[in-house]
This record gives sequence, structure tokens and C-alpha cells, in this order.
Amino acid sequence: MQRYFIDLAYEGTNYHGWQIQPNGISIQECLMKALATFLRKEVEVIGAGRTDAGVHALRMTAHFDYGEELDLLLLTEKLNRLLPPDISIFQVRKVKPEAHARFDALSRTYKYYITTVKYPFNRHLKYKIHGSLDFCAMNKAACTLFDYTDFTSFSKLHTDVKTNNCKIMHAEWIQEGEHDWVFTIKADRFLRNMVRAIVGTLLEVGRGKLTVDDFCSVIEMKDRGKAGSSAPGHALFLVDVEYPTDIFI
Repeated sequence: MQRYFIDLAYEGTNYHGWQIQPNGISIQECLMKALATFLRKEVEVIGAGRTDAGVHALRMTAHFDYGEELDLLLLTEKLNRLLPPDISIFQVRKVKPEAHARFDALSRTYKYYITTVKYPFNRHLKYKIHGSLDFCAMNKAACTLFDYTDFTSFSKLHTDVKTNNCKIMHAEWIQEGEHDWVFTIKADRFLRNMVRAIVGTLLEVGRGKLTVDDFCSVIEMKDRGKAGSSAPGHALFLVDVEYPTDIFI
């Protein structure tokens, strides 16, 4: 049995997230249907993670198994024809049989975009905020994330993970142009809803409702109820998933 990695991108506005849902269409469902049509056989697709409803991906990775050698260029071309226009395949790669899109990932990187101006063409891609924010304070608070590993306070409640520990490697707000800011965060893994909860709490720091010390206390209390509201999903992008090179054939 050969295992394959699929690298894809999607605009998540019309989807209920990555994972198959009983109440709406998902990216995983669309990809599995396209593969089943091409292969004439149903196969399971496992993603590197679960993006929430409305969240986008500049690069997501998933894997599937198939018993025969495939023409990878032809598969990529056919999948792109079968998939809706808001999902696209970059490439399909052969990997070792034990390689896993979720468990072998070394890191994931997300970006969250906010803007201070109303603009109709990015309303599904950026979060329009009102009033001014103290980005200096927000970056000071973001830097404290490196001092912690348990992020229970930023996790969706009642998830099935064994640990809420994550290693954050990068977290920073950077201005892009006159009106836009982007928050980039990289970690070995993320909890469900974690990035949106961190962004929402950092916005409370930017508005002066929390100090940097308050932000640290929120993390230390390990209580989701103490953190800020989750920022809207439509401005969040999964931008990269990194893997060790030795899993690829």
C-alpha cells in the first residue's frame, strides 16, 4: 500500500471547516469525493489538522493510501478539475508508508489579518476592527507565550486531546500597509480554537482592557472562561505545515 501526501489550498468561506460534519459541507468531504471519482474507489483522507468553519488555508497537507502507483501530475490535474473553484491542489507526493500528515508535522504556521478600514473585497479575508489598538502592548503580550506550554485557557472545551501542551516558536504582530496588521504564530501543534482565542485575548490587551500581566494570568489560570472571545474565523489562514524531509520518497 502506497501512502501519498496532498498539498492543497482553500478559501474556507463556504465550508464548515476541514473535517466532515453532519450539518454542512467540509473540505475533507469534497477532497474525498474527488479522489473517489478519480480512483473509482473510496479512500480515507487524513489532514494535518482541523481548521474551523470559514477558516482558509494557503497550504494544508493531507494523506491517503492507495494500492497502486499513481501518475501524480495527472492526479493533480484531474483533482483540480473535479474540485470546486475555491479548493486547489498544488501537488501530490509519495511518502513512506508510516508517514502521517498530522502526527509527523514539525510545525504549523497561522496568520490572522485585521484591518482598520471598510473594504468590500476583503470582507471575507480580514477582520474589520473599530478604534485604535496598542500593538506594542499586544506584541509584549505575544512574547510571553514563549514562557508557557499549557494553553488550556485558549482551548475549546471538551476536546479529545491527551494534552494541552504546545511549544510556540513565533508570535508577532506586523503592520502591512497603512491600515492592515497581520499576526503570525507558529507552533509544533495547536489546540482547537487556540489561535482565534489567542488573537481575541490579544485584542483585549490592545484595547486596554487587559494588561500584559493580566494576559499572563489568563494563561496561568488554565480556564477558557478567563480568556477573551474568539476572533472571527474568516480572517484566519493556515499558511504552512512543515515535515521532516526523510518521510518523502
